Amino acid sequence: MAMKGYLDEYEKLVIRMNTPRVVIDNGVCSSATIVKVDSPRGHGILLEAVQILTDLNLSIKKAYISSDGRWNMDVFHVTDLNGNKLNDQSVLKYIEQSIETVYYGEDIEVNGLTALELTGTDRIGLLSEMFAVLSDLNCDVVDAKLWTHNGRVASMIYLKDCSSGSPILDSHRISKIEGRLKNVLNGDNDFKSAAKSCVSVDMMTHIERRLHQLMFEDRDYEKRSKKQERSPMVVVTVQNWAERGYSVVNVHCRDRTKLLFDVVCTLTDMEYAVFHATINTSEDQAHLEFYIRHKDGSPISSEAERQRVIQCLEAAVERRASEGVRLELRHPDKQGLLAEVTRTFRENGLNVTRTEISTSCGMATNIFYVTNANGDEADSKLIESVREKIGLECLRVKEMPSVKQRKGDGEEHQQTKAVLVSLGSLVWRNLFSFGLIKSCS
Repeated sequence: MAMKGYLDEYEKLVIRMNTPRVVIDNGVCSSATIVKVDSPRGHGILLEAVQILTDLNLSIKKAYISSDGRWNMDVFHVTDLNGNKLNDQSVLKYIEQSIETVYYGEDIEVNGLTALELTGTDRIGLLSEMFAVLSDLNCDVVDAKLWTHNGRVASMIYLKDCSSGSPILDSHRISKIEGRLKNVLNGDNDFKSAAKSCVSVDMMTHIERRLHQLMFEDRDYEKRSKKQERSPMVVVTVQNWAERGYSVVNVHCRDRTKLLFDVVCTLTDMEYAVFHATINTSEDQAHLEFYIRHKDGSPISSEAERQRVIQCLEAAVERRASEGVRLELRHPDKQGLLAEVTRTFRENGLNVTRTEISTSCGMATNIFYVTNANGDEADSKLIESVREKIGLECLRVKEMPSVKQRKGDGEEHQQTKAVLVSLGSLVWRNLFSFGLIKSCS
């Protein structure tokens, strides 16, 4: 009995030693709430913490990531989307409790729904055809997210049966759904366009992380045509710091919500460990620097690998970059609603580049990013015409695309700035290596 009591206390000690500790401070910084996280080193722990913050639609303005032996010390400067500090005690408590349970590897679960994963070739009107098939097969889309990038499309769709409201379990019916959707997605006979699908019930996953994985598996980071060349507004550099055994990754791009999550998610899924990182944002620009190694402790070892990291991080940033006009639909949910709305988009020459579908208490709240058929900004008169057909009160313009910088000067300025930052980091590392400067405690 005495030995059992001793083991119980030992187990409690081990749990306390390995559970992340969270301190939230609203007094140190005048412009942001400071979230400090001390946690044991573990693959994916950093991603989980960033995921919790971004899932709350918080903006990470600055961050400092540091690893000391087997322990991580992370500091995040966060605000709400309006740039205000966090004062809601329920939100602060949720952050504390959620990050402190990361150690146990908890996942997000969607209960009572059938999960459908799809990847394939993107084209005009694809979303309309997909939703038409699902409506025809008596499937109710409860939640969904769809991304397009570089001529490819990936989606996570959560379904239930329209009649019973239950998950779809019949294997014959599931095969029919998969077959019909694959026919829509395949488009042409090109091998690269071949669609992939997966259906499961009560899938436990983080939807946006899974979308990154689906795009990565589909190799959307590969350049396919001149029209789909990567944007020069995203600049990624990778250098090796041989003296310290790190590969140093710098990302410079326009700041946006969930940017840090997208980059850390990609590094994690590519099996890299982040040992140190600095994230800074200024106005609408963001600069992220990561000191990484493989999980086995080695840095990037070849030029081919270096180029692959650059391509994959560029793709990670671009997938969620908002292309087009953001339209928000709020409408009482009904069978075939999505098929009707997206058919109207298609018939009027609007292309959907990204979608977020959600349903709660019988009300559908759906977000669509749309461009014209050429992928350019849609004419405002066309947008108003589509709104009139669907309903001015239920379909609203929530965000217009920001004015793009002039090509040439703007892009050259951003690339030059990113290179200078990268060179500055390289000079700092060399001074550190030669002992001419010392790190601050």
